[in-house]
Amino acid sequence: MSNSSLALIIPAAGSGARLGSEVPKPYLEIAGKTILEHTLSRFTTISGLREVVVSTSPQYVDSTGYILKTLFEGLKTTVVVGGVERQHSIRNALNSLSEDVQFVAVHDAVRPFIDPDSIQKCFEAAIKAGGAIIAVSAKDTIKISDGSKQIVRTPNRKNLWQAQTPQIFKTDLLRQAYRKAEQDNFLGTDDASLLEYLGEKVLLVEGNRENFKITYPLDLKFAEWLLTSDMKQDIK
Repeated sequence: MSNSSLALIIPAAGSGARLGSEVPKPYLEIAGKTILEHTLSRFTTISGLREVVVSTSPQYVDSTGYILKTLFEGLKTTVVVGGVERQHSIRNALNSLSEDVQFVAVHDAVRPFIDPDSIQKCFEAAIKAGGAIIAVSAKDTIKISDGSKQIVRTPNRKNLWQAQTPQIFKTDLLRQAYRKAEQDNFLGTDDASLLEYLGEKVLLVEGNRENFKITYPLDLKFAEWLLTSDMKQDIK
């Protein structure tokens, strides 16, 4: 690993609507900690990490600041207010970063099972190529439909990947991509799509399926089981 510096951005301004909760997903508690805390803890040992920014809702700014200071003692930590869309929340966080940080990792607040080895591999790939994301190969056959839900074609599954996070990029490239997106009023589905829109190449780094995003009630139940099992294993 080189001496490249890394900043971590976590967008945590989402709601808990799909989980049927009034509490935003990142702040739901599992095994005595918020999902956000579980997620952030996966980055505490990452080589080169210098700065952490979380974008969140106004009512969670203070509690998020406390979490960051507890987990990342000695690093620069910042909390910003998020925007209407995820892309806007990340833009606000990006604008708060120190000018000299070389790479930025963006990770979903509700992906608490990313393993540090995968993060490090993604960082190394981004250093070589300028941008890299964690992804897994599609296990299901994918269909492309028209507006009436009629199948148009079936793409080759060998070339299909499900994007995950973290997604790591050179800071200047990500800033350029966000400026271009804002200028053209382009809303991407993830940060890699903004780099693609800019015309930049992004590498895929194969991850694992355990790095799922907690979105629906079944995801939450599975996460509770995994985290509780991990805790029991640690006690043994």
